[in-house]
Formats: sequence, structure tokens, C-alpha cells
Amino acid sequence: MDVIRLAEIRETALSVDEVLAAVADPGAGGTALFVGTVRDEDHRRAVTRLSYSAHPTAVETLRTVLEKVAAEFPVRAIAAVHRVGDLEIGDLAVVVAAACPHRAEAFAACRTLIDDLKAQVPIWKHQRFTDGDEEWVGAN
Repeated sequence: MDVIRLAEIRETALSVDEVLAAVADPGAGGTALFVGTVRDEDHRRAVTRLSYSAHPTAVETLRTVLEKVAAEFPVRAIAAVHRVGDLEIGDLAVVVAAACPHRAEAFAACRTLIDDLKAQVPIWKHQRFTDGDEEWVGAN
């Protein structure tokens, strides 16, 4: 069975329960989960809303990141879902999880997964601030 249980980018609301269920595995003694939410400030500036955009290759790149993490750690199951489109304060933007035989491995795999996803998957954030200003994050 493939250890990559979920690798999606979607416009609909994300579910922590869905990701946890996806990585459930009887051989996993530890499951680590990271949930990224839209916050109301960035760089000490009030954020009103934001939107995420993804390159057409983003899902393929996400799968490559998941494969790399699965090869680096003793992963029993791994999953990642990122949202695109318009999001409000408090919405879930990304949910990732890694299930491994032991907790230390699960924490390390989950941390590597979210860090590599943020660094490598072509997803860009467009933030709007209360002062009318806006910025793109991740677009080089």
C-alpha cells in the first residue's frame, strides 16, 4: 500500500479529521499533525483576508515532497492538503500529517513535510491589509 494517503490542493474547506483518518495506520505509534490557519496580522499589520493561488504543477510537486519525506523517515502514512482561493481569518490553509512507528520520527517527518511544502510547492499567498495595502508572499 502506498504510504502517501492524501496529496491535494483544493478550493473547498479543509478538514483535520479527514487528514487524521487518512494517515491512520495500525503500525504507527505516533502521528504528528500541523494545521496552518489564516491569522489576522502579519508583520505587525492587520490582515483582512487573503487568497492562495497555485501553479498547475503544484499537486505534482506536492507529491514529490511527500515522496521525499517518506523516503527520509520511517513513515507508515503521510498526507498533505492545501487550500487555494479566497480565505477568511481563521480558515484552515494547510493540513499535513505523518504517522510513524515512534513519536520523534512522526514529529520530524511532519516538520520536514510542512517546511519543504512551504519552500518547494508553487503556491502563492496574496494578503490584503486593513490600510488598503496588499502583498504577494512566495512569488519570486
